[in-house]
Amino acid sequence: MEDGFYTKISEMEPMMPTDPAGELDDLAIDVIRKSAGISAAVHPVTRRRVVELVRRMNSYYSNLIEGHNTHPVDIDRAMREDFSKDPAKRAKQLESKAHIEVQKLIEAHIEATPGTVITSKSFLCWIHKEFYERMPEEYLVVQRADGKTEKVIPGKTRGSEVKVGRHMPPKSEYLCTFMNRFEEAYDPQKLKGLSQVIGAAASHHRLAWIHPFLDGNGRVTRLMTHAYLKKAKIDGHGLWTVSRGFARHRDEYLASLAGADQPRRGDLDGRGNLTQAGLLGFCKFFLKTAIDQIDFMSGLLDLDGMQKRIQAVVDRQVSFGELKPEAGHLLRDVFLRGEIPRGEIP
Repeated sequence: MEDGFYTKISEMEPMMPTDPAGELDDLAIDVIRKSAGISAAVHPVTRRRVVELVRRMNSYYSNLIEGHNTHPVDIDRAMREDFSKDPAKRAKQLESKAHIEVQKLIEAHIEATPGTVITSKSFLCWIHKEFYERMPEEYLVVQRADGKTEKVIPGKTRGSEVKVGRHMPPKSEYLCTFMNRFEEAYDPQKLKGLSQVIGAAASHHRLAWIHPFLDGNGRVTRLMTHAYLKKAKIDGHGLWTVSRGFARHRDEYLASLAGADQPRRGDLDGRGNLTQAGLLGFCKFFLKTAIDQIDFMSGLLDLDGMQKRIQAVVDRQVSFGELKPEAGHLLRDVFLRGEIPRGEIP
């Protein structure tokens, strides 16, 4: 270390948690099983529409974690280029729109280029570049601890030292070395089976720990995790988002991240420089949160439950004179079949 900042990649160890009890393996199996189940429950055409809604949900919750609360209606307006005249609200709309657009870019890139290494420095810098090129100008200026301001350059790793709470990330001149080690340890193409799922959790913390950018590290980390889950084919075809769980349990999320930042707590806490117990605790939190969110979306998309909700909405609109009673049958068919020929519409 130099002046309290990390300089050696060995100081980032362990990269993967040790779990003698096998709890992480059990959780990883649940993630794989439940994610596969949710993707099989919805017609492909219907799924595409739900995925679009989940992207907006992901944007909303990821930005909410950063303290930026943008109403879903304002997000919908932003996607139609309908921006508020209020500068502060407009800036948040642009931020939400940026998140959705970049997530779509990531998904398209992975589909078009299967060999993409989503843990590489170049890919992470690309995410940051695409995101911040879409951000409002006022979000490109950050204030440092010494009171001075600094401009965020889209796609460029930081060139100065930062402090995140009590955590002092790696020194800027060594970032390339740390990011190379990150790529080597977490490339999902090199991990197999349950290690891929556990790697998604561990990599989420370690990228946040490296803190490679002057600003936007949390959002880039969560977008990287989305890419990781998609690459490992455990994203339920985009039907669930772990960011919702992080936002709903924000204090626990941030505390778990901070807990894994800590140095080793004695001889019984692994052999690496950082706490083994802290990394294990974060990975458990991550996977339990993922399972909770898959269960949440599975409940929403449950066939019987969804048909009842559709009918309840139709009944309400019928009472307002806005729909005809037969609309319930039509909408249930659309959900189950994805689409119906115009000739079948009464």
